[in-house]
Amino acid sequence: MKIIQSIEETRRIVGQARREGQTVGLVPTMGALHEGHFSLIRRCREECDYSVVSIYVNPAQFGPGEDLKTYPRTFEADCDACREMGLDLLFAPSNREMYPRENLTWIQVEKISEHLCGASRPGFFRGVGTIVTKLFNIICPNIAYFGQKDAQQLAVIRRMVTDLNMPVEIRGCPTIREADGLALSSRNQYLTARQRQQALCLSKALNHAAKLIGNGQTNPEMITKAMEKIVREQPEAKIDYISIVDKDLLHPLPEIDQPVLIAMAVLLGSARLIDNIIVDPAQKKS
Repeated sequence: MKIIQSIEETRRIVGQARREGQTVGLVPTMGALHEGHFSLIRRCREECDYSVVSIYVNPAQFGPGEDLKTYPRTFEADCDACREMGLDLLFAPSNREMYPRENLTWIQVEKISEHLCGASRPGFFRGVGTIVTKLFNIICPNIAYFGQKDAQQLAVIRRMVTDLNMPVEIRGCPTIREADGLALSSRNQYLTARQRQQALCLSKALNHAAKLIGNGQTNPEMITKAMEKIVREQPEAKIDYISIVDKDLLHPLPEIDQPVLIAMAVLLGSARLIDNIIVDPAQKKS
């Protein structure tokens, strides 16, 4: 496995693979790799001839007071894991390499980025869209892999690629969970043992919402209130948002009469946790 910091060198090496007719896959990450990332890497390895992982904690997607300085960084362990998985190239640039001067050009996907996390994290998706575009321009992957846990990010990137005619296929991959249902996240490292137990309220609330829809409930407000009740049973949990939206454009719905994304963000101590599921009301319980 090659570990490269230089954009120029990465372009040269990956470009050679493309000229040899190899299919290039990319898994963009911010490091602190866990089984969720590993599931993306394994799929990339299975489907592509040449596999690239990027590790870059992008300052442009952190707002004032967010956890840029304390975000988990486990680079050596990440390198060891990628090497064991048979990765071809690990792209790990510095801030100076990615932003050598004041950045005056930004990618902003409208509407889809305005709700959910976009409402409470202004500028976040501008930072995401810009860094993903830069990575696509540097690596030129045929396929890029993203987790469904970051559902809004996935929707934003899919629309960006479509609207800007980017020659890359976006593959969304299932959320990976612990045995008790907690969605894997690098930010889970912030949780105390007590908070870790309380964090199960997210998956519990989502499963309850799916059950209500399966039993015929179509009123989003009734469902979100039931979810809020579950979360508020946990003393340290603070709700950022719980919302039921169109699964593609992410706008709120007055009635559940189509497949929906049920998404939520909850604060537990210094950790901001997100989770979601997609539910189709046509698949009601018999």
